[in-house]
Amino acid sequence: MVLIAAAVCTKAGKTIISRQFVEMTKARIEGLLAAFPKLMSSGKQHTFVETESVRYVYQPLEKVYMLLITTKASNILEDLETLRLFARVIPEYCNSMDELEIAENAFNLIFAFDEIVALGYRENVNLAQIRTFVEMDSHEEKVYQAVRMTQEREAKNKMREKAKELHRQRMMEANKKGRAKGLGFGAYGSSDAPTSLTNLIVETSDTANFVPDSNRPSYKPKPKPSSNSGPGAMKLGGKSRDVDSFVDQLKEEGENVVSGPLAAPGTKLTPISPQIMNAELVHLRQEERLNVRVGRDGGLQNFELHGLVTLHISDEKWGRIRVQIENNDTRGIQLQTHPNVDKELFRAHGQIGLKVPTKPFPLNTDVGVLKWRFQAQDETTLPISINCWPSENGEGGCDVSIEYELKQSDLELNDVQINIPLPIGCNTVVSECDGQYSQETRRNTLVWTLPVIDASTKSGSMEFIAPSSTPADFFPLQITFTSKTPYAKIKVSEVLLVEDESPVKHSVETVFFTDNYEVV
Repeated sequence: MVLIAAAVCTKAGKTIISRQFVEMTKARIEGLLAAFPKLMSSGKQHTFVETESVRYVYQPLEKVYMLLITTKASNILEDLETLRLFARVIPEYCNSMDELEIAENAFNLIFAFDEIVALGYRENVNLAQIRTFVEMDSHEEKVYQAVRMTQEREAKNKMREKAKELHRQRMMEANKKGRAKGLGFGAYGSSDAPTSLTNLIVETSDTANFVPDSNRPSYKPKPKPSSNSGPGAMKLGGKSRDVDSFVDQLKEEGENVVSGPLAAPGTKLTPISPQIMNAELVHLRQEERLNVRVGRDGGLQNFELHGLVTLHISDEKWGRIRVQIENNDTRGIQLQTHPNVDKELFRAHGQIGLKVPTKPFPLNTDVGVLKWRFQAQDETTLPISINCWPSENGEGGCDVSIEYELKQSDLELNDVQINIPLPIGCNTVVSECDGQYSQETRRNTLVWTLPVIDASTKSGSMEFIAPSSTPADFFPLQITFTSKTPYAKIKVSEVLLVEDESPVKHSVETVFFTDNYEVV
């Protein structure tokens, strides 16, 4: 059969949605749809009606018709079978068969229609497979939002660092100026003495007060001033306007900005470093995000990986291209191409190209062309495993041992953080640690940081004592990391022109990161 178009229209003949599957002008499709209600015979039950050129196969669904437009040479039995599948798809995504409900779910219905028919021919799919494929489509927006949030966090972290740097410079200049005037920090009577410094900064986990030169004979510690600084407070100069502009920007973006002392130089803000690279006129971004939940006693409760390849073309002369994909993964990863991508070309040659080769890809926009999903129940699929052993020590506290092991030796994980919850007011004593650690008292969290985990540092451990605690206090553990090595063995190997298959210079950016990775 050759299916020209599928549409949902009202009993009065108004078209709600329509999906075209073959090359045809818009005016022609609109004319065919407009002719359908005029061909209907009142008071008679039919499943199809024909004209000189096409056949209309339809099924009433309460207030609407599910309509297929096919060629007259198509097999009517196959047409009816396909029509029934289309009719079953609509209630899958619409709670009722009214015009408003169908219009609100138009995109999901169109995506489902594309899974049933490709290039005018019926695909061998059932309703469960269609539901799975469309659910994968629903994750694309989440991937985009995750990337956008990551970029926003990167920008905010840069702003925080810049604000801290300006504060440090101002402190150093104020300290030098105070020493040049011979003013001691114990001189309460001087209006120029910097007896207190209350600044607007981004809230961090640890803060430290400025410590003056204790070798000065006149130095005496002063009591902490109130929030309303008196005449002895330092008056900030012109650089404060730069800091204030940063702070105002952070406030507008919803960041928590409070009044407090200057953050200590060692304060960790957990920034996510951006990946710096020179993008070519044809640029591809391959990103993967991971959701994992593991039981504290073992057992993988959830493992879900989502991948997406986006294409960005900055010059119209490279618009008509094909992207060669190498898939060496044997773990059963589900791949899906964009509805406008030629599926047969991808299945046969592993190339991503448009269904209509004469059309170019969109210009100056990120286009998702390929995505994949992988779910697993085997712990061997984990990129890294975390084993936490808290045991009561008989003194009202716990001795805790935590170890990590890299499960996929081909991965290189960067900026790994293992966040261990602590009881309120608990001060840990770390006896052994591979890497670095810091205790964030405001969040009641012990942060174990490892810059790189790869084949040369496959395992490591940390041991600490936590007084006034129970074994349940140290869960759930939260793990974050980034990687430039993809989890799936999928990569972009080359980009070719459609005309002569000559190679095109391109750049590829790869990022693999955690969306949620926890041990509960």
